[in-house]
Amino acid sequence: MESRLFTMKEACQATGLSYETLKFYCREGLVPNVKRDGANRRVFDERDVGWVRGLVCLRQCGMGVAQMREYLELCLGGEGTIPERQAMLAKLRGELVEKLEEVQGSIDYIDSKQAFYDDVRAGRRAYFSNVAPEE
Repeated sequence: MESRLFTMKEACQATGLSYETLKFYCREGLVPNVKRDGANRRVFDERDVGWVRGLVCLRQCGMGVAQMREYLELCLGGEGTIPERQAMLAKLRGELVEKLEEVQGSIDYIDSKQAFYDDVRAGRRAYFSNVAPEE
């Protein structure tokens, strides 16, 4: 069974990347074994698109190009590199959990301020400010 090939434009649509970003990833060697069609244009099979989707996720998680390249090299190293890949992902996950806790703290603060303003507007609470002069 022959695998479907995606043009650059189709691969961008399938992964959510801009054309320039996908081209950059290719030039940086982050998409291994890029194929070319008869007109020497890049084409991607379903495995390539799946890999690029993974790169998008890793980038959204805060992984830089150098780390993605290191992860790729480990992936290309085969099954024996799974422990190193797991360690990289565990570290990244830990960093994300810390960021999530920070973001949750910010959301909690905003929610408490909104509740305070709702109470003031509804007459359930007297207004006060930590910065405005007292009236």
